[in-house]
Amino acid sequence: MITRPANSVIVLDFETTGLSPNQGDRAIEIGAVKLQNGMVVDTFQALMNPGFKISRFIEDYTGISNELLIDAASCETVMDRFADFIQGSNLVAHNASFDKRFLDAELTLINREYTGEFACSMLIARRLYQQAPNHTLGSLVDFNKIENDGVFHRALADSEMTAKLWLTILEDIHTRYFLANPTFKLLQQISKKSKSNVHAFLQNGSHR
Repeated sequence: MITRPANSVIVLDFETTGLSPNQGDRAIEIGAVKLQNGMVVDTFQALMNPGFKISRFIEDYTGISNELLIDAASCETVMDRFADFIQGSNLVAHNASFDKRFLDAELTLINREYTGEFACSMLIARRLYQQAPNHTLGSLVDFNKIENDGVFHRALADSEMTAKLWLTILEDIHTRYFLANPTFKLLQQISKKSKSNVHAFLQNGSHR
């Protein structure tokens, strides 16, 4: 694992043709926000042509039309650039298992790898915000009163919102448990704790 604080990460989000790369689904958009010491220092956004027409459902859900994708660069071209963008950083996504599947599948197709590890803001939020009505990105943004423009299901907009949620999580950990600079490893550990044990884990200080 790359040893870096949790406030220096790349937050990413994919829009895709479906739910599973194992079933032939491909990425159609990638958005990412690079955070260093809690500040946005760079972004990445690109549509990508999967090589086939996307369904009307995906067009309606994402707002990405087949017409928009006709002139987009191929998945291979975009993902080669994105592989360069993420090198040397740990990664965050909301429902990270989904985004990791597509990242791994797309990079495997072009024989590229990445060096960072993933943390999931949704799993962490389930443990820290147990009183939230649910743990979708939009609901957590509302629950934490995070400023937003109401745009969801586009990759850069969702990665920007996830980055704001991630920084809110870090601030709440600081406020509640006096941890000013939590490590990325600690955030990964939180995501794996049971809901009933996470409070004691953060209070006891054994992870410091």
